[in-house]
Amino acid sequence: MSWAVSPDSASGPEQAARARWPGRSPGEPRFGDYVVYVDESGDHSLTQINPDYPVFVLAFCIFHVPTYVGQIVPDVERLKFKYFGHDMVVLHEMDIRKSKPPFDILRDSAVRGEFMTDLNDLLIRAPFAVTASVILKEQYLERRGESTNPYHVALEFGLERVFLHLQTLGQRGRPTRVIFESRGKKEDADLELEFRRIMDRTSMQGMASTLDFLCVSKQANSSGLQVADMVARPIGLHVLRPEQENRAWDIIFPKLRKSARGDIHGYGLKIHY
Repeated sequence: MSWAVSPDSASGPEQAARARWPGRSPGEPRFGDYVVYVDESGDHSLTQINPDYPVFVLAFCIFHVPTYVGQIVPDVERLKFKYFGHDMVVLHEMDIRKSKPPFDILRDSAVRGEFMTDLNDLLIRAPFAVTASVILKEQYLERRGESTNPYHVALEFGLERVFLHLQTLGQRGRPTRVIFESRGKKEDADLELEFRRIMDRTSMQGMASTLDFLCVSKQANSSGLQVADMVARPIGLHVLRPEQENRAWDIIFPKLRKSARGDIHGYGLKIHY
């Protein structure tokens, strides 16, 4: 798949893109070969901590664009058509887990079993990389107080590891969208501001010219955001209760970014105390 743009056709948005990423030469692909989708599990409030789930997880899923377009999106669409007859359904981990409409079809144990098998198979087949930040909120509050925003701490680690991963894939300086789900106008503006601050202060050369912010509504029905939503909570549950059986974690673990020795900690997973 070619992403090249003729230099003779560059005008308007293309000229603006060159201004934002001045290192890109005429004729180079407009964007990198990867796209990143981000979702969260839990909330980052330190004033109200859920004793049953006292964690905040920010999960970054890195997809190769041709594979995402050619395999993952069609697989998600097929799953939706099989069980709902249309593709307007938004896959949401909590709604699936609690059998909330339109996932009330999963109250039938036979349907649930088949659906979960198909969903798990989809995730197993899907080739993507994961890096995640986990905040253990009670320990974090005790050690750091409320002077730092847990979301911002999780965000910075995740963005740095995403960039390091992209760099190993030859994507440094190749504009790559990092896509978040909208949480409200003010929250989105605050998130973008912190994203820009991280880009401004980073000591990682090339990160600011590689990663670019995008925030979209849940109603966009993005397959990438829905896959990321399936990833975040199982990571949090594993960190909380590592000895507990967790089929979703078993599926996610091979996708976590690892060191040359196979270590995920500090590479694909960072636990903040």
